[in-house]
Parts: sequence; C-alpha cells; structure tokens
Amino acid sequence: MRKRLLSDTFGYFKALFLAVLIALVIKTSIAEAYLVPTPSMEGTLLVGDFVVANKFIYGAKIPFTGFRFPAIRPPRQGDIITFKFPGDLKTDYVKRCVATEGQIVEIRNKVLYIDGLAFPDPEFCKHLDNRIFTGREIPRDNFGPYRVPPGMVFAMGDNRDNSYDSRFWGPVALDLIEGRAMLIQWSIAPDEGAPGIDLADLGTIPKTVWYTATHFAGRIRWDRFLRKVS
Repeated sequence: MRKRLLSDTFGYFKALFLAVLIALVIKTSIAEAYLVPTPSMEGTLLVGDFVVANKFIYGAKIPFTGFRFPAIRPPRQGDIITFKFPGDLKTDYVKRCVATEGQIVEIRNKVLYIDGLAFPDPEFCKHLDNRIFTGREIPRDNFGPYRVPPGMVFAMGDNRDNSYDSRFWGPVALDLIEGRAMLIQWSIAPDEGAPGIDLADLGTIPKTVWYTATHFAGRIRWDRFLRKVS
C-alpha cells in the first residue's frame, strides 16, 4: 500500500513537472502573451490588450541557455515587436519597427522619413498634439537624420505624440527583441474608479474583491478577442 502511494505521488509530481516544463518551453521559445500597459500604441493596441507574440520567428531563446534557435527571418519594417527595454533590460515594451540596420531615419515636422522616403502611416497611427517641437531636447517631432547601427532596429509607437521610443532612448538591439505581435488574445479596459486594497484596513479586501467580481465582465472588450495585429 505504501509502495503504491509513493508510486502514485511520484507519478503526480512527474506529470506536474512535465506540464510546467512544457509551459515554460512554450512561453520562452514559441509564444507568449504580453499585457499592453501604456497608450503608446493606441489605437492599434489599447491599454489592457493581451497581445500574443510569435517568439520563434526571430530566433527563440533556448530555455536555461544563452543560445537561440536560428531565426526564420529578422524583424522587418512594419512589424510590431516585443522587446526588453534597453534602459533596464527587464521591462517589456511593444512598439513598431520602422527601420532596420543601415537605414536612415529622419522626422521632419512629425512626418517620418526612411532613406529619404515618407514612411506610410499604419492604419491606426495618430497625432494628438498640434504643437511641433524643434529643439534637440525634445526629438519627438524633428529628429535625425540618423543611421541605424548594425544589429539594431528603430522602434516607434503608433500613438506618435505619446510614445517613449527610439527617438528618445535610441535603437533596439536584435538580442533584446523577443517576438512579433500577431494577435490580441483578449482585452480588458482599465477601471480608474476601482477601489484599492489598504493593508492597514482589512475591510478594503472584501470590498475590492466584490467590486472586481461584479465589474469584471463589463470591462472586457469582447470585440477585440483574437483580433489580428497589423
């Protein structure tokens, strides 16, 4: 009886280990969902979108090693990419690749030029601020010309006047790019009126749980389920 119990327990933990391992391999090497936390890609992507990125296309990382699988292809102009922010190498960013290595980026009065040609705005690209900054201190509306270094790409948000991107902190190294955004898995709208939990007042915990349970369904953007990202 004891031997059978040990065998069943071992089998349970073996199955659990394999399930976790498979999930980890999928997350690190094949696909992963990223939460969009800022409006920098609005209205292509909205705050609260969970975006599924194809991690295999650019050469997925091999778990527990510093190596990658061979890339199917490198990032191209127009790809929406997920990557680690060069400033801290930890925070996940989602932006659009507008130029690759060797290309010359220039912005003149909000118009983006790549190699001297106007870069066509994505479908939902927008400018919300009529002001035009001309000084080097604020490179939002006038930038460059700047040649993208080898092994790098230039990334910008589609919400051009409200995006902290390569105009401000420079290009993205290919090694930091994790995947190409392919579709919106699901989406939930932010709720600025939601109550918070105050550990000094334990009564806020059931209030917050109840509020979340009764308002959650109304916050889901049902029309964005499995929407293709482009």
